Amino acid sequence: MMKKQFEALKQIKTMVEELSNTQIEYWQSFSNLSTWQFWGVVLMLIVPLIVFFTSIDRKNILLLGFFGFNYHVWFQYVNSVGIKLGLWEYPYQLVPFLPSFVLDASLVPISFMFLYQWTLKTNKNIYLYSLLLSAFFAFIMKPIMVNFHFFHMYKGINYFHLFLFYMLFFIVSKLITNLFLWMQKKEKNKQPYQ
Repeated sequence: MMKKQFEALKQIKTMVEELSNTQIEYWQSFSNLSTWQFWGVVLMLIVPLIVFFTSIDRKNILLLGFFGFNYHVWFQYVNSVGIKLGLWEYPYQLVPFLPSFVLDASLVPISFMFLYQWTLKTNKNIYLYSLLLSAFFAFIMKPIMVNFHFFHMYKGINYFHLFLFYMLFFIVSKLITNLFLWMQKKEKNKQPYQ
């Protein structure tokens, strides 16, 4: 490794450590256990998990879990990039290093998992209803979060962009799930060699 590259990496490491310390200080001052916002964030995490574990269709739990985990991963990736690029922020956090954890890991993916479960049981069009759920999160839930300062947007990001993100995460997650279902079905249909 060249000296210039080593020095650049060292500078980045120092800045990341300083940022981490600043995030911890911010959390301790403004987003800790003594604030009502912290407990609001806890509720957004815990309530969907309780509903999930008590109401998920156990016959389809692997399918629903795979789809939900897929949604969670895409949501987490884009949220992380958006935060790092300064497109949005979550002023109140469960833990300092995972600013969007509650939405990424619980509320939003579980909501889409229940939508998937409902459309499987009722034979409804999941794509149509995902539009409605995405609209709910983008145009109702996020404005409420903005109003209470749980979420802020910058650099021209607006609610329509968020709607497109929710739909994109759904479509990608559903396509990947469909691909895996197709591969599984194809394998099951193979005739053993005689």
